[in-house]
Amino acid sequence: MERLGTLRRNMMRITGAVAVSAALALSAVACGDGDSDSGSGNEVTIGFMGDLTGENSGLVIPPKQGAQLAIEQYNATNPKVKIKFKTYDSQGKPEQATTLAQGAIKNDKIAGLIGPAFSGESQSVAPILEEAKVPSVSPSATNITLGEKGWKFWHRVVADDAVQSDGAANFLVTSVKAKKLFTVSDNQDYGKGLADAIGKAAGAKGVQTQSDAVDDKATDYSSTVNKINQFKPDAVYFGGYYAVAGRLFKQLREAGYKGKMMSGDGSLATGLIEGAGQENAQGALLSCGCLIDAEGKTNPKAKKFADDYKAKFNSEVAIYSTEGFDAATAFIEAVKAGKTEPEDINGFLKTEDIQGVGKQIKFAENGELAAKDIFIYEVKDNKLPLLGNSNEAKVS
Repeated sequence: MERLGTLRRNMMRITGAVAVSAALALSAVACGDGDSDSGSGNEVTIGFMGDLTGENSGLVIPPKQGAQLAIEQYNATNPKVKIKFKTYDSQGKPEQATTLAQGAIKNDKIAGLIGPAFSGESQSVAPILEEAKVPSVSPSATNITLGEKGWKFWHRVVADDAVQSDGAANFLVTSVKAKKLFTVSDNQDYGKGLADAIGKAAGAKGVQTQSDAVDDKATDYSSTVNKINQFKPDAVYFGGYYAVAGRLFKQLREAGYKGKMMSGDGSLATGLIEGAGQENAQGALLSCGCLIDAEGKTNPKAKKFADDYKAKFNSEVAIYSTEGFDAATAFIEAVKAGKTEPEDINGFLKTEDIQGVGKQIKFAENGELAAKDIFIYEVKDNKLPLLGNSNEAKVS
C-alpha cells in the first residue's frame, strides 16, 4: 500500500475477488452506509482515510475492510465503550485529504485516524493531526521521510521504504543473482523514494545500476524502455503504483526485454496483471512490508483473520488487509484500556506491545513499527502468492 507516494494515487486491486470487494465498497460509499453504526451508549469515533473510489482504490479497500472487521468484532463483544467507524474517501489526493481531515477533527470529533493510506496525503494530513493532537496509524504509507518529521501523534504498522529497499536489494542479489539493475520511478514521493533507495542499496552490494523516471499520467514509456534494453539489466525495479507498473511491464515484454521485472507494495495487486496482460506479467516479483498469509504460515492469528475476512467480505485477504486490522487493533486496545480521549489514546499507543494478526504491534519513539520484515510475492497465473521473507525467498 505509497508502502503503500505523493499520492499513491494510481491503483486498483488485489485478489481476483477484489473486484467484488471494490464493488461492495463503492456501493457502500454511494449509499452513504460505509460507516459502521456502533449503536447507542458511550462511543468513540475512529476514522479511516484513503483512496476508496479512485484509480488506486484496490490498494486501499482491503485495509479499510480489515479495519472495519476488527472494529465490528470488537463492538460485537458489547463493550462499555463502542467504536464508531467513519470513512473518508480522499481518492489519494493530498489536497482533498487535508480538507477531509479538518472536517473529521472539527465536525466528527475523531479520537484517532487509521491512515492516510498513501504517503503523499500523509505528508499533508499529519501536520493537521499533530496540531489537533489526534493520533494516527497508517496501514500502508511507507515513504522514509514520514518517520523523520518529529511528529508525536503519527504511527504506522508497516516498514518504511528504507527497510523495503534493503530487503528487496538483498533478494535481487542473493536469489535473482542480479549484476545489473535498472530502476524506474513515477517521480512521485513514494515511487521515487523507493526506486532511489533500491538503487542505492543494490549499488552498495556491488550491483551496476542505472535509473530513469516516467510520467505517471503518460501511457507511452518507449524512451525508458529503449534505455533499459540498451543497458541490458538482469532486473528492472519500478517504484510506483500498479497502474503505471502494468503499462511499463507490458511495454518492456513487447519490446523484447527478457530479464526479471520487480516492483514494490504499490504494485502488489491483480491490477498489475490486468495492466500488463497475464502472459507479460508472469514471474513479475513484488516486495512489501505487508503480510498476505491466508494459510497462517507465519502465525496462528493470520489464518483465523483470513477466514473471518473471507466470511465477511467474500474475498481473500489482500494487500494491507492485515495491516488495516492491526492498525484498528492498536486503537481498540487503547479503548479497552479506558483511553477514549485523543491524547490518552496516543499515550497508550506509545506503550503498546502485542502480537497482531500480521506482525508485532509495537512502535518506536518516532512512530515507526519495530518489526522490520519484508516479504516477496511472485505473479503466478492471475494470482500473487507469497514466496516468503526476503531473506529466505527463492524465485520459483
